[in-house]
This record gives sequence, C-alpha cells and structure tokens, in this order.
Amino acid sequence: MPAPDSSYLQRAGAFMKNASRRYAPREPTIDTTKASIARVYSYYLGGKDHFPVDREMANYAEDVVPGVTELALGNRAFVQRATRYLAAERGLRQFLDIGSGLPTDGNVHEIAHESTREARVVYIDKDPIVQAHARALLADNATTTVLAEDLLQPETILAEAERSGLIDLTKPVALMLGGILHHIEDHDDPAGLTRRLCAALCPGSYLVISHFCRPDEADFPEDADHARRLEVAFMAKLKAGRWRSTEQVRAYFGDWSLVEPGLVPLNNWRPLPPSAKVPGSYLMPARNMRLIIGGVAVKEP
Repeated sequence: MPAPDSSYLQRAGAFMKNASRRYAPREPTIDTTKASIARVYSYYLGGKDHFPVDREMANYAEDVVPGVTELALGNRAFVQRATRYLAAERGLRQFLDIGSGLPTDGNVHEIAHESTREARVVYIDKDPIVQAHARALLADNATTTVLAEDLLQPETILAEAERSGLIDLTKPVALMLGGILHHIEDHDDPAGLTRRLCAALCPGSYLVISHFCRPDEADFPEDADHARRLEVAFMAKLKAGRWRSTEQVRAYFGDWSLVEPGLVPLNNWRPLPPSAKVPGSYLMPARNMRLIIGGVAVKEP
C-alpha cells in the first residue's frame, strides 16, 4: 500500500484536532457573583474554596444568629458518625452521598475505608467547583467517584450511580442525605424525591438524613425564633434553606425503621466520648443544638 501523501496527513491531523476540541469535556463554569451552598459550607468548615459573595452570606447569617457555623460543624460530625456506624457495625459496603459538598477532612469514603478498603462511594453534587475539586482528589481512587447530577432527578442519579460500576442496587446501599433536603423547596417535593430514591433500594439499605429544624414554639420559643430568623437570612442571600418541624422531617423516612436513638438533635445521635480525637467527635454548643436534627433508618425485609 502506498504511503499517504502529505496533504492527506494534514487533513487527518486537522480533523483529529477539531474532533478533540468538539468532544473534550467542558470545563465547569463557576459563577462567583452568586453565593453557593457548597462554598458557604466550605467557609463555615474552615475550607479555602469560597469567594467574597460566599463569605458575605456566611457572615450575614452568623450575625443574624451567632453560632450558625456550629450547625455546619455539627452536621459534618453527624455524617461522619453515621458513616462509621454503617460501615463498622452494619457492614455496609456501598455509599451514595447526595449533595456531598466540597471535600474536607473526614470525607465519607475516608471514614468508610477505616472499616474496609472494599467500601465503594459515589458522591453526587451539581456544583461545578465540587466536581472539579473532588475529581482531582479522587483521580487515583478506584473505589470512589463523583457525579455531576441533581437531586431533582433521582432516577438519573440512580442510573448513573449504577453505570459507574461502584453501586449495585441489588445489594444494600447507604443513602446519605446529609444537610441537603433543607435546601429543596416544598414545591420540588423533598419527601417525594426521597421516596423515589428509597423505592429503588433493596432491603437492608439505610437512609441517613440531617435537616434544619424549627422547634415547637410552645416548648422552645427562643429556638423557634432563631429558626425563623435564619430561614429569612438564608432565603434572602442563598435562595435556599428551610427550617422544618420534626414531624415533617420524620415523614421523609417513610415506613423505614429508625435505629436508636431515633430522630434527634445531632449532638444526641450516638455521640463519641469527649476524649475521642477522631472525625465525628465534635459536639455543638447547647445554644443552637435544637436547630438541626438527624437520624438513620433501615429498610426492613
């Protein structure tokens, strides 16, 4: 066969160059003019991935109710304890963490891997900056990945999680909804979204939820007032953040059985000894502990 002439090689090279431009993944677009839930939480947790608009929002909420930073710290510690409980005591090997946020110390895959290197974790987050940082962190990790999906599309999340090869829906899955449902508006039906996710999971699966709480005004009037003020602040600056009643949050678990101690303030969910120096040992000061609650439930056979 005769060798291709130089003009053919030039045309082929141009085609391949254009093709690579056309099909290469787009770099994520990060909007630095609007506060991002993930970046605000990063600021509260002492991270570095935030912009002036995020810090303004975070400091505004802190001024409205001093100690709001503690809600973020308490939520992270609860998710860490729940992950360790499921991996070490219940033998879960698959974790689907939706609304995972920016990587921080003591991520779900790191806690799960304390118990077994076989644990597989799929993180879901639609925020471009989360995707960029998580993919860099997990580049050489064969048991963990991050997917750019939206909680408002639960069937897509499930399909893509399975397609990743890390989640097998015929086996028990830990569905982690830590600090995400309170950023879903009522008209988007957070209970229905949770129900659709849970329906696809087999018996033996677990559901982890933490959520901003609006305490009963008759029993805790000061806490109820703090919840109202924080909701106004979050909605004004972040356009997301609902403080719901304990009964509303309990309904998200559907007919799944809550494990002890039930749906409680995060400080009260299997706290670690004060001397513990491991992820999950943080306890919130009492002043705002009723403003966020959580629990873990199992899907019975």
